[in-house]
Amino acid sequence: MAFGIKRYELECWKQGVESGEISFLTHYWVDDRFPGCSTVTKVGCCDLNKLENWGKQYGLQRQWMDLRGDYPHFDLFGERQREILQREGHLEQLNKLQNKKA
Repeated sequence: MAFGIKRYELECWKQGVESGEISFLTHYWVDDRFPGCSTVTKVGCCDLNKLENWGKQYGLQRQWMDLRGDYPHFDLFGERQREILQREGHLEQLNKLQNKKA
């Protein structure tokens, strides 16, 4: 279940994905399969080769892409999420959610 984002943020992410950009969206997330993780970042792009090549620099494998629906993406969480967001200059998305919890 996703929550903690505005419709505008979701629409911007979708537009970025559809236009072939590497797009980032971080939101609260609850999934019993990943205890201790309360956020996820979806990194999407409609160009699967571009998305795959982007992921390779972080050790992400093509088979880890979520290809269901119209918005192919990688799901990032935990330490890998923080590390990648920091390297990509998008850490403010994660910090915003974590500061709200504190």
